[in-house]
Amino acid sequence: MMQFARYLLCFFLGISVALSMSLSSSEQHYKYESEYSYTLLLDVIDTIHTYYFNDVDREDLIEFAIDGIFTNLDPYSGFLDSDDFQSINDSNSGQYFGYGFEVATDDDQITIITPYPNSPAARANLQPGDKVLQLNDTVIDSSNLTDVLMDIKQNSNNKRTINLTIERDTNDPFKLALNPELIHIESINAKILKDNIGYIQLNSFQNDATSAIIKQAKLWENETISGIILDVRNNPGGLLGQAISIADLFLKKGLIVSTEGRFFDANEVYYASQPTIFEDIPMVVLINKGSASASEVLAAALQENERATLVGETSFGKGTVQSLIPMLEMGNAIKLTIAKYSTPDGNDIHSKGIEPDIKISNEAILNSDYLDIIEQSTAQYDEPQDGQISSAIAWITTHN
Repeated sequence: MMQFARYLLCFFLGISVALSMSLSSSEQHYKYESEYSYTLLLDVIDTIHTYYFNDVDREDLIEFAIDGIFTNLDPYSGFLDSDDFQSINDSNSGQYFGYGFEVATDDDQITIITPYPNSPAARANLQPGDKVLQLNDTVIDSSNLTDVLMDIKQNSNNKRTINLTIERDTNDPFKLALNPELIHIESINAKILKDNIGYIQLNSFQNDATSAIIKQAKLWENETISGIILDVRNNPGGLLGQAISIADLFLKKGLIVSTEGRFFDANEVYYASQPTIFEDIPMVVLINKGSASASEVLAAALQENERATLVGETSFGKGTVQSLIPMLEMGNAIKLTIAKYSTPDGNDIHSKGIEPDIKISNEAILNSDYLDIIEQSTAQYDEPQDGQISSAIAWITTHN
């Protein structure tokens, strides 16, 4: 009897274990089936290709899927076809074909970051912060941002004129027309202002930017430079490595920038090293709302290491790092946000920007409230129409 009871107990235990395993397997199977997967994506594409009432090419469906992925990421990531990839490489080399402006798609709208100097956009007086309300006959909203950016690119490739409706601050919207052309971007423009102040306008963080500044420093070796103005207004950024190298030129020591991402190589800390240029002379960096990305890395490094005084307006506020990742097929690539960066003091400037030490707009400089900053009439300077440069000169002359 006792033996029969033991058999019966073992039988029920076996049933319980089997049932438990079955339920567990069912739960895992249900959990797996309920998750999105690559197999599901292929199944969706195959189903639409087979049963949709209109014939849709499978390649088009894959393109739609890719567009959907990047639409739901940040505005600085995107898929690049071979032409786009080549265009970015050309831009990093100092030239590209287009209208001459950089944009961001924050807050479901297209915002101008900056027009490039001597470009169709600059000649049409397009300005940082302008909102693009309409492209040709298309009113822009959150549903068609990707299509509008694609249309701008296609119009450029086909050498067509585009008509933009622009909103600037609280003023009434206005229209302007742009024709694409081959745009050459000089990494720097430089000259000596009165009082032997060296002025360097840094237009782009392209491949030769650091070497161009080193070359300019050598050209000024026989000059008694009393101060340096580094102008990164309307500079939308470029290669992070160039921003780090340029900061290193002006810093004897200190942290330049740190980056943080999910994979190992995205986590880096960059420090300054010897030698330096233009040591022990006052330095001003000019920034405005068109100063973004690498411009902000450089400006923050010089400000927070107490090497330079920042003059101008709050910068754009782009605190992320993008990398170009080539694909294996057809020369395509992905421009992907791989990290965020922090300034030397550990600040995250994304969507906030960098605050200048002397905050002053180029328009407000004409008001008498700022005469104490300029000290005297700006007519004595080489750039009387540029109040921010005049303010920088005044600051340098009082700190020598």
